[in-house]
Amino acid sequence: MPVETPAPDDDEALDKPAEDHLAGRFGRPGPPLDRRNPFMIGLLGGLGIILAYAIFLGLRNAAGILVLIFIALFLAIGLNPAVVRLRSWGVPRGFAVAIVALSVVALLAGGIVALIPPLVSQTTQLVENVPEYIQSLQRNETINELVQRYDIVNRVTSALNAGTVGNAVGGVVGVGRMLAGTIFNLLTVLVLTIYFMASFDRIRETGYSLVPASRRVRVRLLTDEILTKVGAYMVGAISIAVLAGASTWFLAVILGLAYPFALAVVVAITDLIPQIGATLGAIIVSLVGFASSLTDGIICAVFFLLYQQIENYLIYPNVMRRSVKVSDVAAVVAALLGVALFGVVGALVAIPMVAAIQLIMREVIVPSQEAR
Repeated sequence: MPVETPAPDDDEALDKPAEDHLAGRFGRPGPPLDRRNPFMIGLLGGLGIILAYAIFLGLRNAAGILVLIFIALFLAIGLNPAVVRLRSWGVPRGFAVAIVALSVVALLAGGIVALIPPLVSQTTQLVENVPEYIQSLQRNETINELVQRYDIVNRVTSALNAGTVGNAVGGVVGVGRMLAGTIFNLLTVLVLTIYFMASFDRIRETGYSLVPASRRVRVRLLTDEILTKVGAYMVGAISIAVLAGASTWFLAVILGLAYPFALAVVVAITDLIPQIGATLGAIIVSLVGFASSLTDGIICAVFFLLYQQIENYLIYPNVMRRSVKVSDVAAVVAALLGVALFGVVGALVAIPMVAAIQLIMREVIVPSQEAR
């Protein structure tokens, strides 16, 4: 008599197809790895350290390009109010960006054109006057006595060997490379600034889309206010530079220095460089003054010494207080800390950063603390 095989239960019948499905062609998957296993902890920790180090190397190697991108983005934000003003007059965005970009290029070209003639003429004059300078030195009895006493001629002759000439050539090549790198950086910043200005609205809306919808309106209002303060900072900085250039032009005209407009352009451009720019422009103009006469040089040095104190502690804080709405003490402290921490770039963004921090504290942090 045949033995009947018991029919499987309904649960077993349902589980078996599921098990066969899980098994697949390559067998049934094993249990998940234990994340608390010491081996797994060490492996994941080591991979995390390697990944962090790789990110650090990538950021370090790309630091130069990242700085250029940051400067271009900052300039695009600062120039965007001009684009917005042109658009309010009915100019399409593409034409508005082109007008602003061409204006910036025209200003740079005008500054270069103003500087080239003085440099060429002064260099040519110096080369032509070198024989006369040498003859005048040779006619001086004191100079001749010093030359003979310290055997300067033989020492100079021995110093001018092949190694010295090679080092000089290497220095010239290094200067050429530095000049080429500076031109490349300027062109890169200019091109990136134009691209950022052209796609400014799209970049901003993309950033807003990453914010949760419940907070998007408030974040948009705060960010737009911060961007407005960056534009106001740019206008204030340009105004201070123009004032410094105009003051230099008046001084050069009164003293009768050569190429007063070129000197004014140099001071205005260098004054845009935070902290060190004003000093650099003052040194250049003072050297030109000393080349004219000792009295003119002393007057230039004293003038810029006084003017820098007035600009640093009176003009700059007041302009930033009116344009960016930052207090005098905060403006000076922010500029000093920015230079100490991040150099020229830190000084460039210090004032807008302080304005943004003040806005966030006033509109976000303080109300949150008051609600507790």
